[in-house]
Amino acid sequence: MDVVSDAISAVRIGRPSSNRLRVSGSWCTRLAPYEGAGFHVVLTGGCRLLAEDGTALTLGAGDAVLLPHGAGHLLADAEAGEAAFGRAVPFEHWLTGSAPRPERTGAREVELLCGKYRLDRQRVHPLMAELPQVVHLPARVGSRPELSAAIDLLGRELDGQRPGACIALPSLLDLLLVYMVRSWLAATTSGAWPGVLNDPVTAAALRALHSEPAAPWSNDRLAAEVGVSRSTLARRFTALVGRPPMGYLTWWRLTFAATLLRDTQDSLATIARQVGYGTPYAFSHAFDREFGTTPGRYRAGNQGGQD
Repeated sequence: MDVVSDAISAVRIGRPSSNRLRVSGSWCTRLAPYEGAGFHVVLTGGCRLLAEDGTALTLGAGDAVLLPHGAGHLLADAEAGEAAFGRAVPFEHWLTGSAPRPERTGAREVELLCGKYRLDRQRVHPLMAELPQVVHLPARVGSRPELSAAIDLLGRELDGQRPGACIALPSLLDLLLVYMVRSWLAATTSGAWPGVLNDPVTAAALRALHSEPAAPWSNDRLAAEVGVSRSTLARRFTALVGRPPMGYLTWWRLTFAATLLRDTQDSLATIARQVGYGTPYAFSHAFDREFGTTPGRYRAGNQGGQD
């Protein structure tokens, strides 16, 4: 696994949900804060978005927006003003089929793909935590071909109930999340993690730790794997990531273990081996120190109802 895949997998719960909506005329809808991540893709037409942190965007066809921390926000027609925002209708009302429909032929119509990802906020990887409240990915011809292709595939899949849709749609929505995070990493000029992943030494060390979290890593072994001195590795890794290599490894092993406890029925002994602990006792002690609860209690409180 790579860092981005692991960062997403550690927090994602169950299956994403989505709705394709067509609205027209004058409209405004309110989406309440959500314990997860929300997204919108404008398939046709245009609209406005106003987030609770004050971010205001004008969106056009092909634009995508990710709200990775579940911020509350408003969506409205492209010409909406302050008065319209004050009359916002809860988004849930639209899902019952009450979204505004054309009152006349030729009325401007907007087609939206709106959805949510359920996320476990207990173990957010710092890469995901660093994402801003609103990630705007405007459509620019040729700039994000993978994201554009995923949006196109989603639009086609949502045209009708095709064979295999129950598998295809959640998979495409997961792909959309990966491409949105990847696009942000490629485009942003702020934040630590784009720099982390672009630094050859730190990125190589992270790849090694994430590929084999159970390996008997030491600073010397990791430095040799990366091809630098121990002091160079420690200095660059700590400066960029914010904790030393072995400290990060311990945190990631236990975060990965929490994901296994949540998503599998593997025994504690099996999970302990998968994350580099020699005995269930050593694993349980480390887990309790990190999460303030035992692996068994953690599993009991986090399994079930994931879809």
